[in-house]
Amino acid sequence: MLDTAIRQQLQSYLSKIVSPIILRANINDTAASQEMLSLLEEVASLSNKVSLSIENSPSQRTPSFQITRDDNDLGIHFAGLPMGHEFTSFVLALLQAGGHPPKIDEETQQQIRSLQGAFNFEVYISLSCHNCPDVVQALNSMAALNTNIRVTTIDGALFQEEVASRKVMAVPTVFLNGNLFTSGRQELRQILEKIDIDSSAKHVTKINEKSPFDVLVCGAGPAGVTAAIYAARKGLRTGIVAERLGGQVNDTNDIENFTSILKTEGPKLGTSFIDHLRAYDIDVMDLQSAVNLRQESDDWSVILKSGAKIKTKALVVATGARWRTLDIPGEDLYRGHGVAYCPPCDGPLFKGKTVAVIGGGNSGVEAAIDLAGIVKHVTLIQRNVALTADDVLERKLRSLANVTIITNALTEELLGDGQTLRALSYRDRTSGERQTINVDGCFVQIGLIPNTDWIKDVVELNQYGEIVTSPRGATSAPGIFAAGDCTDVPYKQIVIALGEGAKTSLGVFDYLMRQSAPNS
Repeated sequence: MLDTAIRQQLQSYLSKIVSPIILRANINDTAASQEMLSLLEEVASLSNKVSLSIENSPSQRTPSFQITRDDNDLGIHFAGLPMGHEFTSFVLALLQAGGHPPKIDEETQQQIRSLQGAFNFEVYISLSCHNCPDVVQALNSMAALNTNIRVTTIDGALFQEEVASRKVMAVPTVFLNGNLFTSGRQELRQILEKIDIDSSAKHVTKINEKSPFDVLVCGAGPAGVTAAIYAARKGLRTGIVAERLGGQVNDTNDIENFTSILKTEGPKLGTSFIDHLRAYDIDVMDLQSAVNLRQESDDWSVILKSGAKIKTKALVVATGARWRTLDIPGEDLYRGHGVAYCPPCDGPLFKGKTVAVIGGGNSGVEAAIDLAGIVKHVTLIQRNVALTADDVLERKLRSLANVTIITNALTEELLGDGQTLRALSYRDRTSGERQTINVDGCFVQIGLIPNTDWIKDVVELNQYGEIVTSPRGATSAPGIFAAGDCTDVPYKQIVIALGEGAKTSLGVFDYLMRQSAPNS
């Protein structure tokens, strides 16, 4: 099942296991069970500290397996074949179950060990979801540190009846003790914030006690991370505050236009950005988002959603952008219940079903092409008279037999039974005629909107809500700079955001030096 290179690499990883572990498999005669068994047998053959036991139990999901040590259930279970994006989760689970320490700082490890009560997590994933491993790996590492925590990772495409009965229509979706806990990408700290009620207040207190920064960067995408690194390299006291380290890069699947790297994946590149960030003396404050800004004496004060306040001499706004929504009836109601924004993540949940894609640009057409290989039928709806995607993509789309393209159509409403999306309606922009089509899912791919609402009363914005900047990244307010997708810089690309972050940080350094220069 594994090629030679993967086998050699895996064998090297498994050599780090300290304590023997047992993989206890629950299988039957199905092809899925035999495929999972084949993988487990191959893994067990690569290390004398990994053994396999077949223990069929009607009370367990089939196929599934658990990782045990000294006959003790460590609370790490997989229901399905942990391949695709989840292969790394599987390998890390083996290492951590075998005593290899997780890459978590000691303070966070202690917080996990201190959690009291029973936590039974069930995580529904798809093997093509690049956001799911973050959740799975975070929860598995928690289970390895605290025996009160149990995690079962479930391949939604394999257990479709279960998915349907629990109305799971987006991944990752997490249930805690039988109740819906969260849906969407979550990092370890975010999960801890939800279950450890005292941690948020502690973080606010720590932030409020910080001295003013020379430079504070809001946002930790490509522009924000680069700006912070350049500022730190100049010897400036630098802080970075962000709700999500890595930004929108984490939501990108394949990246093939990043110079010097032929191909990579968004989460992998985002992790590299953060590793580079942490290599410098930069105060990283994650899980925090700015909601207001005011000037106090010679400093700017950034007010966070948590209630904390940070002072800084200069500010770099690099808050990026978010998925643009349709803003039509039914979208909020059925978000996560048929309405989705990540085709690679949620597409497998709609296997054999009928879906719609809204948007005829590159993102929309690429989504329709990918989904056509999974679902029964795709209807792409474009409000313009023609598709705006690259010609090569349009030709590929039109060659697919299970795709219908509707142009010059305005999507007006998403319809359902109150719990699940069932249909959508659109209006022909020429005739005015309204049509309704039955769909099981709707993927919205209509671009991004800048995250600038919190600063709109302080700096100048253009008609698109983007921050107007000078060639050096300065805004209309002295001491406030901006970079990346939240600005009016054209062509929103990762490499452009990196350059803008560097340029803007140099502009900040020049500004601070002029401010501190003695008057002649």
